[in-house]
Amino acid sequence: MIKIGIVGGTGYTGVELLRILATHPQAKIAAITSRKEAGMAVAEMYPSLRGRVDLAFSTPDESRLADCDVVFFATPHGVAMAQAPELLAAGVKVIDLAADFRLQDTATFERWYGMAHTCPDVLREAVYGLPELNREALRTARVVGNPGCYPTSVQLGFAPLLKEGGLIDAAHLIANCASGVSGAGRKAEVGSLFAEAADSFKAYGVKGHRHGPEINEQLRRIAGVTPDDASVHCLFVPHLLPILRGIHSTLYARLTPQGQAADLQTLYEGFYRGEPFIDVMPPGSTPETRSVRASNVARIAVHKPTPDTVMVLVVEDNLTKGASGQAVQCMNLLFGLPETTGLTHVPVLP
Repeated sequence: MIKIGIVGGTGYTGVELLRILATHPQAKIAAITSRKEAGMAVAEMYPSLRGRVDLAFSTPDESRLADCDVVFFATPHGVAMAQAPELLAAGVKVIDLAADFRLQDTATFERWYGMAHTCPDVLREAVYGLPELNREALRTARVVGNPGCYPTSVQLGFAPLLKEGGLIDAAHLIANCASGVSGAGRKAEVGSLFAEAADSFKAYGVKGHRHGPEINEQLRRIAGVTPDDASVHCLFVPHLLPILRGIHSTLYARLTPQGQAADLQTLYEGFYRGEPFIDVMPPGSTPETRSVRASNVARIAVHKPTPDTVMVLVVEDNLTKGASGQAVQCMNLLFGLPETTGLTHVPVLP
């Protein structure tokens, strides 16, 4: 059994981790920390976990995280990098669901997240946790930077085109992406209130969003160019959907003559053949967010609306494949388990 600690178990990604790990056959949850809620039973805050999780929240000092095999950080940015060196020295693996170990360039991190990066040595060894594109490196990792929810959908959608090479004008990619309100986290903010978000739709972060640098760094890595090579660039615009959970990304690229002649459906089906959590849908499909709700599946549909344009539709659950489910997928790889262990949940409908 894998002995697991969770730092920051009171937020949406924390409770999603608990939901998944509660039925994971090789997981033993040993500690769940929360300074504010220390002493409260997890099932008191989240009755959905009654009979599944019998622990109470504890302070980090009481939780003995160094005795765990792996610690998940479902915390605000900056927490994981403050505690990771001590945990790694004790032989504990670290999976961070925040941004501390996503961006390899510390100056970019500091500009977008407004804080100094305090452990660049740990950052240098961190592995970006998108299994479909980084599986072998994850098998031997000690530190995982779990991808952002939007970047997961954008990378999965563009990866086959970039890996093949020569099919698209990679310098002018566009990603119009929309997320449910749970993507903002479990905090009291006016913009996330039901009365504010319902019956409306809007873009945000149009002057720049912190997921933009992450998207471009990783798309360039997929394409095999340097992190600052503008020959690969994606214009990313996020939007707020009046739903609880789910991401819908609409991706656009201009096809080259080589791309216009290519069978894009066959390209995507071949690229993701055998991937347990990627569903390349039949031609003409328009995937819905509800088709992946509470599952670790991403569904992809490829369209060619004009002879020189490719449009890729990607849906995922922002809390599962976009966060906690992907983190457990990475954990399975770290500990040599089948990647699907504990993650075969069927999406919830209606």
